[in-house]
Amino acid sequence: MELYELPQIVKKRKRVGRGDGSGWGTTAGKGNKGERARSGGAKPAYFEGGQTPIYRRLPKRGFKNPFRVEYEIVNVDKLEKYCSDGDLVDINYLVEHRLIKGNKPVKILGGGELTKAITVIADAFSKTAKEKIEKAGGKVEVLQ
Repeated sequence: MELYELPQIVKKRKRVGRGDGSGWGTTAGKGNKGERARSGGAKPAYFEGGQTPIYRRLPKRGFKNPFRVEYEIVNVDKLEKYCSDGDLVDINYLVEHRLIKGNKPVKILGGGELTKAITVIADAFSKTAKEKIEKAGGKVEVLQ
C-alpha cells in the first residue's frame, strides 16, 4: 500500500459559489430566492412557521425542587446476597459489586432480611434498615 492509496479520512470542503464551471456557482445549491436562500435563513427545528409553538400552547405544570436530595437506594436483602460476615460495606464496596453507580448519595432501605453481621457506612438509613442491621449484630455509620 502506498501513501496515495490510503482512504481519504478527512473529506475536502465543498467550495460553493465559486463560478458556474464548478457546478456550484450562481445560487450555490440554495435554489432561487426565498427565506432559505438568504444568509441566516435556517430556522430551528422547533420553529412551526409562525403559528404559536407547542411549548407555548401547553400549560406549565409543577415545579422542580432544587433542594431535593435524590439517593441511590440499596435494600438490606442485596447486602445479604453480596456480603459475607464481618465485611465493611461502604460506597466503594457497593460500586465494586455494581449495586450502585456511585454518582449520588446512598440510602440503605429495609427491604428483605439480613442475617450477617456487617458494618455499613452510607449517607442515610431508613429506620427499619438500621434496626435489621443492628439486630443481625452489625454496625451502622452515617456519613456526614
